[in-house]
Amino acid sequence: MGFKWVHKSLILTISLVLIAGCSAGPAKEKETQQSLKVMFGDEGYFYQTYGDLFAMKYPNIDIEVVSTNSLYNGEQTDMDKAFSDFVEKEQPDVIMMDNNNFEKFTSEGKLMELDTLIDKDKYSTDTIFPGLLEMLKEKGGGKLYGLAPSFYGSVIYYNADLFAKHGVEVPHDGMTWQEILETARRFPADGDEKTRIYGYGEQYGGTTLENLASRIASTQGLKAINPDTMKITLDTDSWKQTYKLAQDALASNAIYNPKDGGFQGGTMEEYYQSQPFLMGRMAMTVDGVYFLQNLKQAKSSIKDYKPFQIGIAAGPADPASPDTSRDIYLGRIFGIRANSPNVDAAWEFMKFVNGDEYAKIKSRTMNDGVLSRMGMSKEFDGVSLDAFYKLKPSPEDTYRNMEKIPNDFYTQYYPIVSKEIGLVESKSKSVDEALKAIQQEGQVILDKAVKEQASKKDSDSAEGAGDGAAGEQSITVETKSAN
Repeated sequence: MGFKWVHKSLILTISLVLIAGCSAGPAKEKETQQSLKVMFGDEGYFYQTYGDLFAMKYPNIDIEVVSTNSLYNGEQTDMDKAFSDFVEKEQPDVIMMDNNNFEKFTSEGKLMELDTLIDKDKYSTDTIFPGLLEMLKEKGGGKLYGLAPSFYGSVIYYNADLFAKHGVEVPHDGMTWQEILETARRFPADGDEKTRIYGYGEQYGGTTLENLASRIASTQGLKAINPDTMKITLDTDSWKQTYKLAQDALASNAIYNPKDGGFQGGTMEEYYQSQPFLMGRMAMTVDGVYFLQNLKQAKSSIKDYKPFQIGIAAGPADPASPDTSRDIYLGRIFGIRANSPNVDAAWEFMKFVNGDEYAKIKSRTMNDGVLSRMGMSKEFDGVSLDAFYKLKPSPEDTYRNMEKIPNDFYTQYYPIVSKEIGLVESKSKSVDEALKAIQQEGQVILDKAVKEQASKKDSDSAEGAGDGAAGEQSITVETKSAN
């Protein structure tokens, strides 16, 4: 509450200054004070990201933030139910959702359709990333029930100077992982690990067989576990091909995978010095928009830094759908709760955080991903951001329903994966043998975890019913005594 009063005091001070400066003018009719309850993760971060700017423009709207932090305390076994219960209890006017919550709430009629409000106010959505709007409408059955101020996405960064020096054609939009890794092999693979160049690599540490195969699989929509059937699905031709593609790429020695695992600690300058792409020794990497901030910081942190020409291409793309990307996702979708008593205030908030004015202010930073409003941040540190908008977000959500998988399962599953893939890397096992072993051993653990989770739910339900019965019994006794 103290945090909120700080913001109200700031707004009051600014309002008094504005009133004093305009006292000679005609009297203005006082605006009606409105209330607005917004559902968000952390109250402080909400004001830093959205609230302060909104309150400056709309001082007549009192905001109450209902924090969702309690939903992620590790005690929840059914996140869908916990989320729905939270909304039902708190009754926020504006609901913050992810893809799963959004699709569920639209299908259950818990969100207000925005098309009518957009038409009424002639609110322009022309400069909002079309692919994003298309995806939101698809999840809403053809209608718009939510908007997202920003999104996250990966692109292919490349060192244009290295490509020119070695006569290699630069990456193009819509490149697949196979094309990226084949291009990486066209660069020299000899020399000392600390000074040579690499065709491809990751920014953080080495590119292992496990993480490279996982990235390829994610782009192609492959799941290691099917949360609807609770079956592990690794022993398939698609997964085998994915691991063999990654295995062949690493065997070519064109991929950055240092023996010591990469940076082990030290100063920021030492960290930057340990990153081959930042130091001009790597042809390509795949990363998000934050990478540009890292690159900018490296330039200012390293003495005698040698800059190079950066290029960006849209991708990686799924070969089965080359104009879409599964590496584009929405961190936050805002919607208005159906039957909200404060629709006007909620819609003002929605218009503002998804509008041109907000986007212009936020275009100076990259703190919250890529802006959904196109044209507001055309470049960052001289590098064009157009590539982030060239592929459409895939309507298929690779991570859909993954929260159904018991958390306890992963602590036992990952060591099995690391052990088996380690055997492949040491040439003690084939990819086919390792994936079969992971599927067989992992399924035993998953079946057990699912059974234990179901037992816990039954136990919690019985305990809750018992508490309710005890409460009813005590009321009955008291009533009889009173009579």
